[in-house]
Amino acid sequence: MRTIFADTSYWVAVANPRDPLAPVVRSLEPVIAGVDLVTTQEVLAEFLGFVSGLGEMLRYRAVSICRAASLNPGIVVLPQTAHSFQRGLDLYATRLDKGYSLVDCISMVTMRSRGIRECLTADRHFAQEGFAALMMP
Repeated sequence: MRTIFADTSYWVAVANPRDPLAPVVRSLEPVIAGVDLVTTQEVLAEFLGFVSGLGEMLRYRAVSICRAASLNPGIVVLPQTAHSFQRGLDLYATRLDKGYSLVDCISMVTMRSRGIRECLTADRHFAQEGFAALMMP
């Protein structure tokens, strides 16, 4: 089964129909139909943080999306752990010349450890690390 990692920009575009990437996500629906998605609690925390200043309706929608993702058998939400933090921090420390966030690094380490090459993201940092960033133009 094909597995794709879902990054923060994907969840933001799912939650917010006015997000510039929402049409990109809609165009990718046939591509991701029937595939397994993987994300992390760190990504979902970053997503909730991003929408926190965008109004009550989007905060409500974001909470609903996070809860639904956790219950969806086609989506694996990996828990935050001290180990995931440390592995992400280790990658972060080796990429000080880049603008990677710690969550990006945790995501990249997770993708590598699971053999995932594709990511629902528009973040060029994933492409810099050799991943296919499916939401990039």
